[in-house]
Amino acid sequence: MTRVLVLNGPNLGRLGARVPDVYGTQTLDDLHAQLSSEAQGHDIELRQTDTEGELLGWLYEAMDASTPVVLNAGAWSHYSYALHDAVEMVTTAGVPVIEVHISNPHAREVFRHTSVLTSVATGVIAGFGFDSYRLALTQLLR
Repeated sequence: MTRVLVLNGPNLGRLGARVPDVYGTQTLDDLHAQLSSEAQGHDIELRQTDTEGELLGWLYEAMDASTPVVLNAGAWSHYSYALHDAVEMVTTAGVPVIEVHISNPHAREVFRHTSVLTSVATGVIAGFGFDSYRLALTQLLR
């Protein structure tokens, strides 16, 4: 059994109610059910935080346990150099981190066009709604 951490940053706990035209009407509970169904026989641990330090701690945990990560860092993707450094530590240690975005950041406001995580992430999948997570999970379980 492979364990995968699916880590979500700020405001993603409000999925289902937060700008449904952009993020859809499904919740993180719906996402967890979909991913768990898709990856039967694997342990999918979905977490969400609005506290940056907590997300950093989860990344260190992933590195220490060699646990692959699907990461939607939300707004922190665009400016958190602390998160950049943590993702870099994880991937440099040989643990994959796939950055995901529900929407296509390049089709949105200019400040969303740049991610400080992309250069240190193993890969990036964006713009496919919850399927962005599913595609990342499929890649990690290959």
